[in-house]
Amino acid sequence: SDDTVSALYGPAAERSLRDAGFCPERFVFPHGERSKTLSIYAALQQALLTAGFTRSDLIVALGGGVAGDLAGFAAATYQRGIPYVQVPTTLLSAVDSSVGGKTAVDLPEGKNLVGTFTQPHLVLCDTNVLATLSPQVEAEGWAEIIKYGMIRSQELINFLLENTPGTDIEWVIAHCVSIKRDVVAQDEQDNAVRQVLNFGHTIGHAIERCGGYSIYHGEGVAMGMAIMTRACVRQKKCPPACWTVLETLLDKYHLPKTTDKSIDELLEAAHADKKRRGDAITLIQPEVLGNCVLYP
Repeated sequence: SDDTVSALYGPAAERSLRDAGFCPERFVFPHGERSKTLSIYAALQQALLTAGFTRSDLIVALGGGVAGDLAGFAAATYQRGIPYVQVPTTLLSAVDSSVGGKTAVDLPEGKNLVGTFTQPHLVLCDTNVLATLSPQVEAEGWAEIIKYGMIRSQELINFLLENTPGTDIEWVIAHCVSIKRDVVAQDEQDNAVRQVLNFGHTIGHAIERCGGYSIYHGEGVAMGMAIMTRACVRQKKCPPACWTVLETLLDKYHLPKTTDKSIDELLEAAHADKKRRGDAITLIQPEVLGNCVLYP
């Protein structure tokens, strides 16, 4: 867990585990994307060894996407693999990063460049923990939720347009998870249809990298979706409603629509994107509201 989440929920999680017969050890790292590094990963591996973990033990990721990625990658590689459990505490991790089995750490050249596909044994989502999120951290979760609507669900888009943020949040989370489950089940290792889940991410990751990971992941995704959608409307690859509706939703959920990074900066950063295949990157483009297509 990171230092923020550990202070809020660590003691309760430890008590719960002890009451269930486990012998928990707590590993805490500084919060933020800048901790998703090989050095923190190595420190976690050393902590597992020092605590005497074996293949009959497990790791619990208590936190957001960074905690989940670190815990999952460590579990996938410690003694060639031990189980892990995701307990997402942010809206973004609840709807997206805790589900699907992607685990990774970043390199200076780009995000998630060292990692594995390893499914968690359990994802336990307690929506009560969302009450302690800051407005900015909550907003980045809505970016991924909007993404699910844009790529696969007119129903979700309509719901977001018609309701105030936070309405029936359990339905929203379950709806997003069901979309991701269905897509990942067709293409677990991201070679074909699963890439549609990356809508907004190629440009978004480039923006994050250019900014030294000083912005939230969801903010990068929001900018990436906006940039791609505006371009597709200009090139008549999708109807204008794709942009007008997306713009309405980004404004409603307090998400950014532009970046101050130059085209050259973003292109250079995109060269290191793990989704690149040879000399091509598959871009995810809106076709109509509620559906996106892959474009190499």
